[in-house]
Amino acid sequence: MKNAYDTLSQAIAELKEEGFTQDYNLRDKGVHNTQKSSHIPAEDLNVLKIYRFEGKSNPDDNAVLYAIETAKGERGLLLDAYGVYSGNISKEMMDKLRIH
Repeated sequence: MKNAYDTLSQAIAELKEEGFTQDYNLRDKGVHNTQKSSHIPAEDLNVLKIYRFEGKSNPDDNAVLYAIETAKGERGLLLDAYGVYSGNISKEMMDKLRIH
């Protein structure tokens, strides 16, 4: 995994080539695997890398891409608007996704 990518689309394409093939959506106490229609709880997630992207023309275009591995060894990507700390997710998920 690279430490940085120039664009979000480049990051997604290269990470998928590296085996991060699952697509995850953020849920209250974990993530939802869209391909397998399954829920993975926060305690079964390991965030391997976090990439931030800032829109050049619009500050609302900020995004965060998480490269995630589950306890079962599945790897995938979670894309979210910058700032996942919106109160509609559990403390466990906020702790997992916190940018240090």
